[in-house]
Amino acid sequence: MSKAVIRLTYGSQVIRSILNKFGMLCRFPDDRYDRIWEPTEWSNGVSYISTNESVYINNGFNPPKAVMSTAVMASTSSGIVDQSSDTDEGSSQQYYTYFHFSEVQKLAPNQTREFNIYLNSDEFLYGPFQPKYLGMTTVFSVNPHFTKRFNFSITGSVNSTLPPTLNAYEIYTYNAWPQLNTNVMDVEAMDAIKSSYGGGKIWQGDPCAPQNYSWEGLTCSFQEFDPPKIVGLNLSSSNLKGAISVSISNLKSLETLDLSNNSLSGAVPEFLASMTSLRFLDLSNNNFSGTLPPTLVTKSNEGSLTLRLDGNPILCLSNTCNQPKTRSKSSVRVPMIAAIVAVICILLALVVVFLVYKKKIFRGGPDRTIIVAGFHFGGSSRDILKQKQWFSYSEIIKMTNNFQKVIGVGGFGTVYFGFLDDIQVAVKMLSPSSSQGYKEFKAEAQLLTRVHHKNLTSLIGYCNDGDHLGLVYEYMANGNLEAVISNAHAHFLTWKDRLKIALDAAQGLDYLHNGCKPSIVHRDVKPTNILLNENFQAKLADFGLSRDSLANEQEYESTVVAGTLGYLDPEYCRTQRISEKSDVYSFGVVLLRIITGKPTSVSTGDTQIHVSGWVEQLISTSGDVKTIVDERLQGEFDINSAWMAIELAKSCVSSPSVNRPTMSQVVYDLKQCLQMEIANNNGEGHTRGRNAEVSSIFLPLDTRSEQPSAR
Repeated sequence: MSKAVIRLTYGSQVIRSILNKFGMLCRFPDDRYDRIWEPTEWSNGVSYISTNESVYINNGFNPPKAVMSTAVMASTSSGIVDQSSDTDEGSSQQYYTYFHFSEVQKLAPNQTREFNIYLNSDEFLYGPFQPKYLGMTTVFSVNPHFTKRFNFSITGSVNSTLPPTLNAYEIYTYNAWPQLNTNVMDVEAMDAIKSSYGGGKIWQGDPCAPQNYSWEGLTCSFQEFDPPKIVGLNLSSSNLKGAISVSISNLKSLETLDLSNNSLSGAVPEFLASMTSLRFLDLSNNNFSGTLPPTLVTKSNEGSLTLRLDGNPILCLSNTCNQPKTRSKSSVRVPMIAAIVAVICILLALVVVFLVYKKKIFRGGPDRTIIVAGFHFGGSSRDILKQKQWFSYSEIIKMTNNFQKVIGVGGFGTVYFGFLDDIQVAVKMLSPSSSQGYKEFKAEAQLLTRVHHKNLTSLIGYCNDGDHLGLVYEYMANGNLEAVISNAHAHFLTWKDRLKIALDAAQGLDYLHNGCKPSIVHRDVKPTNILLNENFQAKLADFGLSRDSLANEQEYESTVVAGTLGYLDPEYCRTQRISEKSDVYSFGVVLLRIITGKPTSVSTGDTQIHVSGWVEQLISTSGDVKTIVDERLQGEFDINSAWMAIELAKSCVSSPSVNRPTMSQVVYDLKQCLQMEIANNNGEGHTRGRNAEVSSIFLPLDTRSEQPSAR
């Protein structure tokens, strides 16, 4: 038995990433997270071992290969290597730990290196554990450990013939910043701008957070309950070349833009005139050419935009620059005659269209027109008829083969399968006896005439014939997510498939929250309202309970609670205040349904518990991701991807609602989860499969704190 112990004690540090050999602060080109690795000052008795072989890095933590090719090893004679310090002012800190192990020595058959890991001298963390030769294992904690004094020790087990080793470790302490992370869309825009113009400025980390350390050249707006937004971008004298990056248009809250004193060229882009928040634009002293967009000139003349353009000698400031000074009478007369002929043709065409249109409108009787007008689909009935196709009741009967095949029951009636020519469709017909259904029908029709997104169901047309009301949608061949996920044979829905479905649904919900003005709260996000087409692309459906989130404050506070039990936000039920974060909660439960395969209510002995509580119990007891993820997957998933998805779902259902991420953040994180899984499938890691080596081990610690939300 090897009695040697490696022990280290650390106090309060914002970020500690420790390396064992190099004796100086180090950064490595292959470190995708660009961490700074510090040397550890070990006591006497410790030695270094290394290998010239390449260690296989196969998990999402990705320490550099140079780091993993070295290790510190305790000697059997030295006993303990010790350093210690207390946290600042004696207060408790939240620690997150990551221990990276790899066996860098080729052991003889009669040699064994096995050890246990302890925290704070006597708190058992993990073991006994044997590092794999040239393989990699990370032992880490998702939940923090609370303590005033932090230390860990690695002790040889009773079966070990060799001293314990450690290749690298990382210790992070959680700093609760007073503001949220920067708006995700702004972060993505700034990353794209950074890529377009190169690394002229030192831009790392979060663009706006923490508040006193925003990126150079940025001005950020900080609101109490909203993510910071970028309102000013100053790239003056930054040696920029080429065209203005189109990614700037994605900074939706940008008020000031200074691109002066650079070498930018080409035309001044039209998108600058479409940036509604922009109040100041300085393009002076560049090499712009062509004609200035007229809308920019108009805004400048009206005083809504301060525009600086001096120092661009070949830029034309009006649309008359390239016009000839004189024109002959014949050159004026020909276009005038052509214009008159064109107007006459257009008027004749409009008359014909109007006559045909009028005939179709009144084909089913006057009552139909009155009912349509009563809907107020964001405009007159004629406007709606132009946008969507109208069907008579007899056409609906023919379309559904006399309502032969029922495929579901919607919020206001029955859904039938049908054909429109050769196209499969789904037809929702309003039940005549449903007064509540009529309201939901009206709400859904109003919403679907103004929203268009690849992850929202598409409205093809409608029926409004006498007492018969219906909506005609695209048909979703694979039904709804609930039917698929609850199917006993749903093993074909792989982890990658599940992440894609979750991402599709999240993108649809993100569009309602952030792509619509005013934003829309769905209010009934659940698996049965997530439909799947023949390619398993997910689309959000059933908008009967949806409403604008910017209603007047009195109505906003007195909203009657609506939704589905198990997916309803408890805070919404308690306060009756509807918000986008209510949808985020519901989506978090949906995500748990996708991850675990469990319904919202899980049986634990004689009691029933919500699936979110069931997941928390498993994390605090076993900490084994395979006990949480749907057992039908048989372990075929990337462990790091699964943990990230679980943590994301937990953050979505957290309380209070202000701690929940936005749907933009959810979309960003799900893309990361999917990228991990795809990379794993492409052979960049081996953290999957029942017989695969485990490359990362999750350890549950104290769960009293809220996790820092991933961006």
